[in-house]
Amino acid sequence: MADEGTVTHAVVSAVARAEGVDPTDVEPPLSESVDTEALERLFRDTRGHVTFEYKEYVVTVSSDGDVALEPLVT
Repeated sequence: MADEGTVTHAVVSAVARAEGVDPTDVEPPLSESVDTEALERLFRDTRGHVTFEYKEYVVTVSSDGDVALEPLVT
């Protein structure tokens, strides 16, 4: 599990809440869907947002720390 306060932790925690599970039980790991190191670096000095697919969600992460989940429509 990623350290609290990281973007990775925020995403995994949001998915865990949406699925009603503990963050340590979220599978597959986020790192299988997105480069988590790049995700962390992205918001160190940059403002904006990034959107990607993870599990059954479209995830949008904003530089202000907001994480939004939308169901993935297939």
